[in-house]
Amino acid sequence: MPLVLALLFVLCHGLVLAMLPASATVLSFCFLIAAPLLAAAACLRQGRQQRAAPGWRATALAMLLWAGGMAMNMVDAVRAGDANDTPEISLLLYVAYGVPLVFVLARARRERWAISLIDALLAALLGVLFFLHTRYHANAGDAGMNGLRLLFDIQNACIAAFALLRWASMDLPGRRAFFRVLAIYAVAYLVMAGYINHAAAYIPFGLPADLLIDLPFLLLAVLALRARESAPAGERPRLRHAVQAGGPMILPLLLLVVATLVVDHARYWALAGFVAAILGFGLRSMLLQIELLERQAALDALARLDGLTGVANRRQFDAVLQAEWSRACRQESALSLLLIDIDHFKRFNDTYGHPAGDRCLREVAAMLQATAARGGDLVARYGGEEFAVVAPATCPESAHELGERLRVAVQAIPAGVLPESVTISVGVAGMRALQPQPPEALLAGADAALYAAKRAGRNRVETSVEAGPAQGMGISPPMPSSVY
Repeated sequence: MPLVLALLFVLCHGLVLAMLPASATVLSFCFLIAAPLLAAAACLRQGRQQRAAPGWRATALAMLLWAGGMAMNMVDAVRAGDANDTPEISLLLYVAYGVPLVFVLARARRERWAISLIDALLAALLGVLFFLHTRYHANAGDAGMNGLRLLFDIQNACIAAFALLRWASMDLPGRRAFFRVLAIYAVAYLVMAGYINHAAAYIPFGLPADLLIDLPFLLLAVLALRARESAPAGERPRLRHAVQAGGPMILPLLLLVVATLVVDHARYWALAGFVAAILGFGLRSMLLQIELLERQAALDALARLDGLTGVANRRQFDAVLQAEWSRACRQESALSLLLIDIDHFKRFNDTYGHPAGDRCLREVAAMLQATAARGGDLVARYGGEEFAVVAPATCPESAHELGERLRVAVQAIPAGVLPESVTISVGVAGMRALQPQPPEALLAGADAALYAAKRAGRNRVETSVEAGPAQGMGISPPMPSSVY
């Protein structure tokens, strides 16, 4: 249906030109204004339905600016009786048409509002410089008009090339669909504008050549109404990364180029362009670097933390245990390890369901974290319902006392928080100063002590006994304070 309506639009435009020659100029202007307005409406409609809304809205703004330029052209033609002259206000709006398109092509996927503001200011200044250069050429006779046409060709070619690159490199379906539509439109507009500006430059409005001007806008309207999220092209990570990394350079580079062009006849504006390009790109790069560092810190934290409980994960536990063991050996200090298991957790999980089981794990982890509050202690999820605590500079006796505090704290979790009270069993192993044990021996001793605690009835703390290299490690007899 959109394609049929577009064909009817062109047919009606052609019939008006053929059947009403006396009013052809004004009526043709109406069609030339309506075509980009229809494209703007289609883009706004699509922007409400797809995730690439900023791109669709920016394209709609560009269409409105172009329609405004044509409207000013019509007003001037009706008032002056010259349908071939382009007033200065129309030139300004035609130049401004490219600003939102360059802005959306230069933007990355998601950016902070401050970065978007910098891009918007650079794009606005680019439009001002481009207009100053356009006005200078418009007042410089035939040679100036040739330079002006060349300038518009360069602008249209840049937009088409950048849109094609974005389409080829985009991996998000919604944004890929948008850049596909924009690329096809930009190529069609480049061809149409090139023909109108060069082959039909001296043909006034109100003649059949006007039908060609309708085509790219109607094509954009049809494509926008029929746009659907499309799957990304084949894997091109290098191209995608190159375009994403080079995109922010588009605006500063264009600003430097145009500032160079206007330096002869708008020196202060050219200086503003140079300064804005350098400072804008530098500030933008600094903000991007800050964002990257923040994201890296967040990723590092995720790599070290257990996603469910928020305490350290097994990888972080292994790294910290090895690091603390090495430090204890260098400084000839003590080191203890506690392994903790939630008693009858499988029964709890089967009785109350996995959501309640997850909540139990989170509550126990939070209580362990709050109780083992020394700066050097590490609480980690060892696996399943098991947790571990690395306690540097802690002898086995002190680690046993810590295990008791942990056991009492978990048992004291309020009844309303979990469906029923839970208990833990704790196994403790440690090495004293001047008596180093390898990390594997600490793990084996803590695991054996945990097994002994569970075998002895659970809800208790057991501590392994340090032994010489020939004796291995044993389990201490139950301590009265640990029997409940």
